[in-house]
Amino acid sequence: MPSDTKQRILKAGAKIVLQKGFYDTGLAEVLKAAKVPKGSFYFYFKNKEDFGLQLVDFFAGQLKERADEFFGDPKLTFVVKIRRLFAWQAEAFEKNDYKGGCPIGNLALEMGDRNPHFRSKLDQVFAAMKKNLANLLKQAAQEGEIPKALEPEAAAEFILNSWEGALLQMKVSKSTKPHQVFDQMIFERFLCRSRSDS
Repeated sequence: MPSDTKQRILKAGAKIVLQKGFYDTGLAEVLKAAKVPKGSFYFYFKNKEDFGLQLVDFFAGQLKERADEFFGDPKLTFVVKIRRLFAWQAEAFEKNDYKGGCPIGNLALEMGDRNPHFRSKLDQVFAAMKKNLANLLKQAAQEGEIPKALEPEAAAEFILNSWEGALLQMKVSKSTKPHQVFDQMIFERFLCRSRSDS
């Protein structure tokens, strides 16, 4: 079997699951989109649940790759890097007519209370996302970009929770306004240094 077969299945499945959800995605349509026979699926995945759990890792890897592109630019401040990443996600969501959104958030809503294996896997991914953001906030505080009194772990959790809520609101309103409010409140209020912080 070609070495990229598993990636082809995951990529095809990712597109369908992002649009339709995990439960409404059939293995037959994934295999058809990936252009691979049924036997190839069971060579890489035990069953649909195993496929879904590996899909969570696939989505997480994609998000991390994109985040690393923003966070690796040495010319940008830490706060600007974070702000641009959220802006990119909002722009991509708008271009897709507000369909899809955050794959990890979508799966958490759909599967978090239905399947303990999904819940555990998704919890791990969210924890990693919060940790990465908290590390950036620590560096931003050290550079004097944000208030030093801001607790980075709690701030990271608050920001990510707010972002997932903004994505849901964008989906139902089909508008960028929730992102605009998120951007203003987080980056011009919550993370903004006051004179007393100087």
